[in-house]
Amino acid sequence: MNYLKTAVLLATLTAVLILVGGAIGGRNGAVIAFVLALAMNFISYWYSDKIVLRMYRAKEVSESEAPKLYSIVRGLTQRIGMPMPTVHIIPTDTPNAFATGRNPDHAAVAVTQGIRDILNSDELEGVLAHELAHVVHRDILISTVAATIAGAITILAYMARWATIFGIGGRDENNNIIGVLAMAILAPIAAAMIQLAISRSREYHADEGGAEFSKKPLALASALEKLEDYSKRRPMQRVNTSTAHMFIVNPLTKQGLAGLFRTHPSTSDRIKRLREMARSM
Repeated sequence: MNYLKTAVLLATLTAVLILVGGAIGGRNGAVIAFVLALAMNFISYWYSDKIVLRMYRAKEVSESEAPKLYSIVRGLTQRIGMPMPTVHIIPTDTPNAFATGRNPDHAAVAVTQGIRDILNSDELEGVLAHELAHVVHRDILISTVAATIAGAITILAYMARWATIFGIGGRDENNNIIGVLAMAILAPIAAAMIQLAISRSREYHADEGGAEFSKKPLALASALEKLEDYSKRRPMQRVNTSTAHMFIVNPLTKQGLAGLFRTHPSTSDRIKRLREMARSM
């Protein structure tokens, strides 16, 4: 099912790119956009994990550099039966975490320095179990591919904006107007599509998986409560909106219309479900 969702998402975003390219530059623009989509799809599949890690300046660490972190990840992977992922630390005080990689054989987990400072061992284990659940469920491929192709759409939006300002893009003024309108309408729609495609149910599913893997649903609930509180008081700087959905809690502050496009379910709902799960366990 995850492979089908990935294919649908790629096809939809590729279609958006082609339509936008055609609106900007006619047939040639559509061809260029199609080639760009193919290139971005290829890069996304093979290199999206490296791109996202580099985007957040995540540094791979060895076991000697982060023994506690390694011990928790190794214990979880042995329990789950998956290969050991690479472990990375993001240099920011804002507590958060994400996982990336196209499959369990090519996975990475990244935590911020801040999360190591505020969570105890059980809470950190719950968070890491949640992230590994994303890997096991093959959720990461969809999110990383979506993030990279969303970047391509954003690039086209900027290109259209500057082309209109400088009168580039053809003699027919109406074509320029259509191109600008296409960018103004399709770019935010594409972003919304990505957020909707990365369904909020993924987070619920990963919470359940993390609780099962760690056997500590209450610890994960406690971690989410802390992360939500700290993310509001100490928001992460320089967050790429197209990758915000990858983090365990939304790193973006709710400003303007941002609250209308939540990439995560309500943290209070997630905590409630985890507490119910603890009672059943």
